[in-house]
Amino acid sequence: MDAVTACPASVVPEPVPAVPVAQVRDLGRRPYEPVWRAMQAFTDSRGDATPDELWLVEHDPVFTLGQAGKDEHVLFPGEIPVLHVDRGGQVTYHGPGQIVLYPLLDLRRLKIGVKEYVCRIEQAMIDTLAEWNIHAERREGAPGVYVNGAKIGALGIRVRHGCTFHGLAFNIAMDLEPFQRINPCGYQGLQVTSMLDLGGPSGLDAVKPVLVSHIARLFGMAVEQAPAPPIPAA
Repeated sequence: MDAVTACPASVVPEPVPAVPVAQVRDLGRRPYEPVWRAMQAFTDSRGDATPDELWLVEHDPVFTLGQAGKDEHVLFPGEIPVLHVDRGGQVTYHGPGQIVLYPLLDLRRLKIGVKEYVCRIEQAMIDTLAEWNIHAERREGAPGVYVNGAKIGALGIRVRHGCTFHGLAFNIAMDLEPFQRINPCGYQGLQVTSMLDLGGPSGLDAVKPVLVSHIARLFGMAVEQAPAPPIPAA
């Protein structure tokens, strides 16, 4: 070896840790239940080397009740179906104009605890809103993201064998009337808002890449686009 180009052992740099890569899959608009079942199947079948994924979806109208959800918080659902699901939390509404993001992450591999995971998910929404000069904050004892006391982002998560599914619902440009048919997240009279009502964008496509970029930054990962998973119709 040429002595001029030889690198003494004392100055050999340490290997740079590999940056985890998450696959981003945009599912478009889908009914709730088939996506929920697909999340369960993905989580149950993944192994130690399975890459993490971020699923983006816009759901058809549906009310979902978490594991501790009480039917009394569903006041008058009308024509909108109600599903009991296996996430945490009480009742919420999903519908057109809302970004639902399902982070399918291996927390053990990322070395992140559940409480920290929740904080980072909330922070991603807070930082996304800041891109449109909308100031948002957390509320003690009531997970989610709020603007002037009105809820704009809800959380409902599940962790199984150290891996996450379910996730966040972020109100972008939606009809908020269905929230009046429930006690959102179990709180009577809780006000709900959306980005459009606060001067934000009128479509989801402007917000999705910003939200994903903040998720990637906060979890120290890179992202790559991938096709939507095969999910049966409802």
